[in-house]
Amino acid sequence: MTLDTKRFDAEYIRSFSANQQEPNWLLEMRLKGLELSESLPLPRPDKTKIDKWNFTEFKEHSASNQGFQNLEELPEVAKSLINLEEQKNLYVQKNNHAAYIALSPELKEQGVVFTDIFTAAKEHGDLLKKYFMVNGVNVDEHKLTALHAAFLNGGAFLYVPKNVEVKEPIQAVYIHDDENVSLFNHVIVVADDHSSVTYVENYISPLAETDAIINIVSEVIANTNARITYGAVDNLASGTTAYINRRGVAGKDSKIEWALGFMNDGNTISENVTNLIGDGSYGDTKSVVVGRGKQTQNFTTKVVHFGRNSEGYILKHGVMKDEASSIFNGIGKIEHGASKSNAEQESRVLMLSEKARGDANPILLIDEDDVTAGHAASVGRVDPIQLYYLMSRGISQKEAEKLIIYGFLAPVVNELPIEEVKKQLMEVIERKVQ
Repeated sequence: MTLDTKRFDAEYIRSFSANQQEPNWLLEMRLKGLELSESLPLPRPDKTKIDKWNFTEFKEHSASNQGFQNLEELPEVAKSLINLEEQKNLYVQKNNHAAYIALSPELKEQGVVFTDIFTAAKEHGDLLKKYFMVNGVNVDEHKLTALHAAFLNGGAFLYVPKNVEVKEPIQAVYIHDDENVSLFNHVIVVADDHSSVTYVENYISPLAETDAIINIVSEVIANTNARITYGAVDNLASGTTAYINRRGVAGKDSKIEWALGFMNDGNTISENVTNLIGDGSYGDTKSVVVGRGKQTQNFTTKVVHFGRNSEGYILKHGVMKDEASSIFNGIGKIEHGASKSNAEQESRVLMLSEKARGDANPILLIDEDDVTAGHAASVGRVDPIQLYYLMSRGISQKEAEKLIIYGFLAPVVNELPIEEVKKQLMEVIERKVQ
């Protein structure tokens, strides 16, 4: 697993950055990432060997630019996710180019910034620099974060100023339909003091098979008394190697709530960390996973309590079929000084076939006495008592199993705030578990 340093070298990085008219600080971060990527090790997800996975050998770094003049020109796969009549705040990215973007005049007047990552670097450089890989994800954490900084080629920036409440969800759709192009996508969502926003994203790929590399980093920052709801459905093609790192930083009395649907058909490692920095901060992560075929997936969800009276919750439900395997690591960590805090987590895996494998690992790391914490985990098959009950009411075994699965996944699916996205997730789940 080596990077093509002859083709994608420092000179290439400089040229790409210049074409995007990036500020010097971003170029310097790219070059630092490229240098670090040669020496830093890969991350080490628990119980999953990724040293043979392809994270570096990509054919193309940039695709041709294909924009859309209006929503009617969007591909059908994207249209199905969007309420074309009501959605005023929308970003659509095709491969690694901004294809369509809209923000309501009302939000613009209030100072809300919502744009692609390259426009943000050009037009809001000082604001972007304040949050880009500073307090969330760092360049030097391991090889994949360094590569991400070096080859960043897409993403979005959402900033909500102080005292602004964004009432309607803001939506982003990332389409990957070029099998030769890898995606290094960076998303930043910031809610400044006493503000709130709901952001929902979809990663979709209509490709049947690809060997593309997907390296996604999201940084979510909720300042004092702010609230961010972050919804996401990832539905990438078979053969994709995906590294997904979503990290939140919650200030005093702030809330970060995650609703994540992992529907990828390729191998995936995911890190979702919420750092509860401020006193009275709150983090809630709900995630749902469906695995099939022979894919391998590893999901680490972690909530770290630094602030006093902070609350952290983790709920993870997964369904495995065929020969798919998934590791669910749930970590609640209460640092010394985070008194009166509460860490709770629940991980459950439902296996639909003999060769499917699920592994749920709840972990509590407590360095403070005056706290509460708890965890629950289970791995099993469809409950025969539930199945018998439904079939005794005249429901076929196949339909009864589907109802049980939908009920098992409902706690996360129901949290998605956009009906079109929720409907799409249910359709993907139905297709995967048949």
